[in-house]
Amino acid sequence: MNILITGITGLFGSQLAKEFSALGKIHGLKRENSSLDLVEGIDIQWHIGELSNTESLLETLAGMDLVIHSAGLVSFSARDKEKLYEVNTTGTANLVNAMLATGVKKLVHVSSVSAIGRSPELSVIDEEFKWVESPWNTEYAVSKYWAELEVWRGEQEGLELIVVNPSVLLGKVSYGKSSTAIYSYVMEEGNFFPKGDLNYIDVRDAAKITRELVESQAWGERFILNKESISYQEFFSESATVFGKKGPRFPLSDGLISIASFTLSLLRAFGLSKSPLNKQTAMLSQQKIRFDNAKIERFLSFRYFSLRESLEWAKTP
Repeated sequence: MNILITGITGLFGSQLAKEFSALGKIHGLKRENSSLDLVEGIDIQWHIGELSNTESLLETLAGMDLVIHSAGLVSFSARDKEKLYEVNTTGTANLVNAMLATGVKKLVHVSSVSAIGRSPELSVIDEEFKWVESPWNTEYAVSKYWAELEVWRGEQEGLELIVVNPSVLLGKVSYGKSSTAIYSYVMEEGNFFPKGDLNYIDVRDAAKITRELVESQAWGERFILNKESISYQEFFSESATVFGKKGPRFPLSDGLISIASFTLSLLRAFGLSKSPLNKQTAMLSQQKIRFDNAKIERFLSFRYFSLRESLEWAKTP
């Protein structure tokens, strides 16, 4: 089986390549100058191209049996609004159209729990939650939701589809990707913790579940990939213990969020900060919410890494 993975050089894509190499020949779509640090040692046949280039997609898809679409842009900066829709939404539409044109039928779409949406009135959300307009939905979330509309449109036109919605992916500290930036706050011994909950999953678990879903022929379904929801205080405390750091001690008030996000907005304006914190994302971190993983439990009865196991692995080189 020939398996094409977009976003293969990223945190999740590289782990998917490791998992799916047991099922067939791995093909990777990458830009000319993409870093290959996370895919060292994996046998990959490379294809140069981009989601914005339909011709390169058509050439790359020739002979493929399965496509895993994990490419995407994660950003919470207002400056990246147009780029989010260009990469996440239009890029996904281009891939769907190219698959339909070439007759490649099977697609695994890596979305995000953000694309499910959220509501201030609900503290537990599962796959049946219907998207609603809400101040809690970031531009990133909207771009991923629109991307999902494109892949479900593709299913209606003949694709076989599985959608996975990962929560925060825990990788290694050394990866240095945006999704592992949560460790930086602990390493720098910050003093404050948000009052809300963190939904997370070990990237190894997320990739293994995705492979098992394909092996189980779970086509036509979507699945939340989330180990659990715990308080930021508990997560930071456990991380500090494992990393040998001093954990944050004080809850973050809404007043402090307003001051901090304003300060960071000024720093970003002068190119001095790449922090994902803005007023909207900061307020989201104050929200208590759980993304329910019961559907995965019904399908697979999966055993997850414990938080301590994930963190011990995260600190290894």
